[in-house]
Amino acid sequence: MNILEQSLLNNYQRGFSLSPTPFAEMAKDNDTDTATIFANIKRLKKAGSVTRIGPVFRPNTIGVSTLAAMKVPAPQLDAIADLVNQYSEVNHNYEREHDYNLWFVVTASNQQHLAETLLDIEDKSGIAVMSLPLVEEYHIDLGFKMPLNGENSSSVLKKHPSSAQVVKLSTQPNDAIQQQLIAEIQSGFPLVERPYQAIAEKVGTDEQDVIRRIDIMLTTGIIRRMGVVVRHRKLGYRANAMVVWDIPDDQVNALGKALSKINCITLCYQRPRHLPDWPYNLFTMIHGKDKETVYQCIEEIISENDLAHIDHSALFSTRCFKQRGACYSYSRPETHYIIANDGR
Repeated sequence: MNILEQSLLNNYQRGFSLSPTPFAEMAKDNDTDTATIFANIKRLKKAGSVTRIGPVFRPNTIGVSTLAAMKVPAPQLDAIADLVNQYSEVNHNYEREHDYNLWFVVTASNQQHLAETLLDIEDKSGIAVMSLPLVEEYHIDLGFKMPLNGENSSSVLKKHPSSAQVVKLSTQPNDAIQQQLIAEIQSGFPLVERPYQAIAEKVGTDEQDVIRRIDIMLTTGIIRRMGVVVRHRKLGYRANAMVVWDIPDDQVNALGKALSKINCITLCYQRPRHLPDWPYNLFTMIHGKDKETVYQCIEEIISENDLAHIDHSALFSTRCFKQRGACYSYSRPETHYIIANDGR
């Protein structure tokens, strides 16, 4: 990976420009031209380090979503994972070290669509699905730092807490242009000189209207961040644990806010318990270069927050079956995605 590619990854995971020519601004910042910027981005995408350049929508603002898990017998795991992958509503699908060994995220346009998808997976697999919808978000803003000029760094990017008042966009907006715009940008912006103009031509409006609409979604928190979206495994973050905690209900909000400020925690949110076999209500993600780094972070969390008496479990991911951006469609898509299994 060359210095320009490293710089693009570090500097543009958020804050992508809303000017009519954002890639020209990137080129100016890096003392190069747009053709070189496009060539480097295409190389990163071909290598699998970058999935897209575009918006990351905040969960449950333009649709609904849930984290789901299944207890799959080991001999059936590959087949069931492949079945789950076939649903366009599923955007992440991982094997984790636990009796609940298959974890996936389902996104849909409304609650009925979501429930139908989960029931369909249960019916076709013959295995119960545990649904754990988001209760409270404390920190969800992934950013991964690439070392520059010989640095030996594995830290995540500095956290950027949002001050925007988050609103929920209607899951069935009457504005046809808004529907088309979301559908067009959810998979990323086109690599052209004037991407917003190209998008405008597809959705039937003008460039300034596209910029205005995206700006509103950014300032209201519907879009959490906008920029380069990376695959952390391809960048060396291969020891990734979902650490779950059984926190007293009257303490979970305070602790969630406290843990969200810890730099090694990349995600922090509350989800419901699912008794009797799932007592955990606080979820934290820790992405590390190796397991030793992750365990060290867990020990520090326990020590600094007096959590030695709290039941917790670290579910390391062992395989990634599917990873892409959420698909916010207003009807069930007929197309399926070809997914590469890139290992741990």
